[in-house]
Amino acid sequence: MENKIKELNDKIAEASLGGGLKRIQKQHEKKKLSARERVNYLMDEGSFEEIGMLVTHRTSDFGMDKEIYYGDGVITGYGTINGRLVYIFAQDFTVFGGSLSETHAEKICKVMEMAVKMGAPMIGLNDSGGARIQEGVRSLGGYADIFYRNVQASGVIPQISAIMGPCAGGAVYSPAMTDFTMMVEGTSYMFVTGPNVVKAVTNETVTSEELGGATAHSTKSGVAHITSGNDQECLDDLKRLLSYLPQSNKETPAKLPYELGDELRMQLANVIPDSTNKPYDMHEVISGIIDEDSFFEIHKNYAENIIVGFARLAGRSVGIIANQPLFLAGVLGVRSSKKAARFTRFCDCFNIPLVVLVDVPGFLPGTNQEWEGIIIHGAKLLYALSEATVPRVTVITRKAYGGAYDVMNSKHIGADMNFAWPTAEIAVMGAKGASEIIFKKEISDAEDHEAKLLEKENEYADLFANPYIAAQRGFIDEVILPQDTRRKLIKAFSMLENKESVTPNRKHGNIPL
Repeated sequence: MENKIKELNDKIAEASLGGGLKRIQKQHEKKKLSARERVNYLMDEGSFEEIGMLVTHRTSDFGMDKEIYYGDGVITGYGTINGRLVYIFAQDFTVFGGSLSETHAEKICKVMEMAVKMGAPMIGLNDSGGARIQEGVRSLGGYADIFYRNVQASGVIPQISAIMGPCAGGAVYSPAMTDFTMMVEGTSYMFVTGPNVVKAVTNETVTSEELGGATAHSTKSGVAHITSGNDQECLDDLKRLLSYLPQSNKETPAKLPYELGDELRMQLANVIPDSTNKPYDMHEVISGIIDEDSFFEIHKNYAENIIVGFARLAGRSVGIIANQPLFLAGVLGVRSSKKAARFTRFCDCFNIPLVVLVDVPGFLPGTNQEWEGIIIHGAKLLYALSEATVPRVTVITRKAYGGAYDVMNSKHIGADMNFAWPTAEIAVMGAKGASEIIFKKEISDAEDHEAKLLEKENEYADLFANPYIAAQRGFIDEVILPQDTRRKLIKAFSMLENKESVTPNRKHGNIPL
C-alpha cells in the first residue's frame, strides 16, 4: 500500500510542476504567475478541487510520445470565490506553450458542461500559443468543441475570459464569445494573424503589442473590456467583477445589506453648467446616485462618449449606461452604440436592472459614421433596450435631442420609469439649429441676422428646451430635483423588483448585426 501511495504522490507532485521549475522561473522572469499560482490566488484558500490532473495527450507523431506531461497544459476544476461556486480552466504556458490539444480541449469542455449543469460562472485564464500543430485537425476540432459550448452557455451562466499571455489564431474566438474579456498590460496579446503574417501579406511592420496588446484592444477594437497592470491586479479585478453578477440567469445578483437614511445628495444640484454647451463629467452624476465607491467601469477607454459599468444602489447591483458630455458632447456614434448595446444585453441576460443617464445631443454626423454604418449600429442599441425585460429607469439630466432621445431608453421603447431634471431639454434638435430652419425667412429678412437668430433661439428654447411638454404628455413620469435622484431611483427599483414581462413567442429576434 505504501508503494501505491508513494506512486500517487509522485504523480501529483510531477503534475503540480507543469513543465518544470525552469519553465516556471521563465514565467516569473516575464512578470507572469504560473497557471497554478493564478488559480490559487483567485480561489478561496483551500477551495479548489482539480479535475483531470493526470490527463495526458494521445499523440505519438513527431516524437511526442517522448514528451508527456500530466495535465496536458491546462488546469481545470472548481472551487469558490468569496464563497460562491465557480468553474475554471487555466492554461499552462510551461507545457508546450499552453498549446491546445485534443485532451486539453476535452478537459475544458468537461468543466464548461459542469458549469452549465450546476448554474455557476465559468472562468477561463488564457495563456496559450494556439493550436498544437503536431495534432493537426484534432486540435482544430478541440477549439470548435469549446466554441460550441461557449454559445450554449451564453446567457445561461456568466463567462469571463482573462487573457494573461498570448492568445492567437482560432484561440481568440472563445474569449470573444464570452461575456467579458480582460487583458494584462504588457504581457498579453490577442490577434487572428500575428505580426509575421501581417508583414508577409500587407507589408506592414507591427509588433505583437501594437497589433493586439491590451492597449490596442481596450482603446481601438473594443475587444478588451478591462485591462490591468499585472496578473494579480487582473485577478483582483475579476473577483470584483464577479461580485456584481448572479450565478446564472435563474438568479438575481446578491443584494448587500443596506439601511436607508438621508438619501439626498446636494452635490448634484450644482453639476449642470449654466451654459447648455458647456461640458461636465457624467461621473459626478454617477457618484452622486450610487453607493459610495461602488462603480466598476467597463470598457473605460473605448468609445468614451458613453459610460457603462456596474454599481450598487442601496446594496442592489445595477448596470449604468450614461452619455458622457466630456467626450464629443456625449453623442451616439458607431462605437458607443455597440458598446452600450452589448452591455445592455448582458445585464438583461442576468437580471441586472438598468439605470440610463441621458445627456445626448444626437447621433454623430459625418461621412465616416455613415459609411461605417451608424444606422445599423445605432439600431443595435435601440434594439437591445427595446428587448430588455429587466427593470429600466431613465434620468434625463440635460439634452435629449432627436432620435437619440428615443434610443436612450425613452418611455416609448418600454422604459419603466422616466425622470427628468429641470435642466432637461427634450426636443427634436437644439434651439439654434431649429431656429435656423423654422425662422429662416424672418432671420434672412432682418437687418441684424445674428440678433434676430439669438432672439428666435431664446423663443424656441423657452417653448421647447425644457422637460414640461414631455411631462404633460406622460413621456416623463416626474420632473425631479437633482439632489433627490438617488432617493427616487432607490424607490423605483424597489417598486420594480418583481417586474414580469410577457414577450412574443419566437425562437429569437434578428438583432441588426
